[in-house]
Amino acid sequence: MHIFGTVGLPGSGKGEFADVARNAGVPVVTMGDVIRQACRDRGRDPAAAHGEVAKALRDEHGPAAIAEKSLPHIREHLADDDTDTVVVDGLRSMVEVEAFTDAFGDGFSIVSIEAPFDLRAERLGERSRDGTDTDLEALRKRDERELGFGMGDVMDAADYRIENTDSLDDFRVEARKLLSQVETNDLQH
Repeated sequence: MHIFGTVGLPGSGKGEFADVARNAGVPVVTMGDVIRQACRDRGRDPAAAHGEVAKALRDEHGPAAIAEKSLPHIREHLADDDTDTVVVDGLRSMVEVEAFTDAFGDGFSIVSIEAPFDLRAERLGERSRDGTDTDLEALRKRDERELGFGMGDVMDAADYRIENTDSLDDFRVEARKLLSQVETNDLQH
């Protein structure tokens, strides 16, 4: 069993890493989906209230709330799917890392996906998922919010690091290489 938790600032490539995993038959649990569902449960627009609801969940249920709400989904994949590898998309804090480490021990690793601000801003502008993606000041504030949750500490603690500064094809090769090491039991921390 191996659980990869991804961390990275907006536009770094976490979603693309998740897509590579899915295409390789590796299930993905997206922590942001827990937040988006909580937004809908509260009658809020996920695009507008994501950060506010994420903070509220942590305030109401503790700093590991989102990780803890993700655990049943991970265990379900491990029990139901023909795999012993799962990717958890979207780590934000060391408290979340501790929740996953407590649950999975040495079977849990952190993958930090990194790219410089200007490149991330360009990527987000191209995909423009919501109105804030093309606003540089909004992206800086979003980065600040994410780092305020402790994301920088998680990035520093990463077992694996992928610098996503080259082509999309190059990034996909690196992601596939890391995921395939699990199958060959060739993971090197």
